[in-house]
Amino acid sequence: MTVAAKRKLLRGQGGSASESVFDRELVDLPQELRWREWMGRIEAELFASASPVGREDLTRVVGEGASVEMLIDDIQAELVGRPYELAEVSGGWMFRTKTQFAEAIKAAANLGDQSLAFTEMEMGVLCAIAYHQPIDWAGLKDIFGKEVSRDLLARLRFKELIASGPRAPRPGAPHTFVTTPEFLATFDLQSLRDLPDLDLGVGDKNVDA
Repeated sequence: MTVAAKRKLLRGQGGSASESVFDRELVDLPQELRWREWMGRIEAELFASASPVGREDLTRVVGEGASVEMLIDDIQAELVGRPYELAEVSGGWMFRTKTQFAEAIKAAANLGDQSLAFTEMEMGVLCAIAYHQPIDWAGLKDIFGKEVSRDLLARLRFKELIASGPRAPRPGAPHTFVTTPEFLATFDLQSLRDLPDLDLGVGDKNVDA
């Protein structure tokens, strides 16, 4: 059934003329145009999202016979040579600028020498949470041999790299910390399983919080 026929049927069933039927299958289009339309829909959905979009969401805009992975492959092939790319991170896909243009973006945004880098202690705490999550404040103290600054944890929260996890099975059931999807996207990880093997010698007790 064509889109026009579907709309006519909808009006006949009492639907308003302004209502539309979203056609995923596009059977009226030649195969090549259908594929291009699906690629365009995937690109539009990713472009409109500031965070990675999962396969399930992308599937909603293409036909049942379309492979999201193959559409992604074709889009990525067309982006070769562009200053941005389509990357798979945090269980989904997202557009991002290529790292080689980081300085140009900083200059355009007038960021000057502002750095997005972490302090040594911030990175240590972030690693401890990533590898030991969910972990509470006392657990971090056990690792570092001293209390971790609440201001430091607040900074990691402000960067949306950590969030509250389940209550710890300790007396008082304290809050725990876990990493976020933003953490995965920041470090170009699809999941926590992609964390590198690491000698967790993060407990450098001489590092100031």
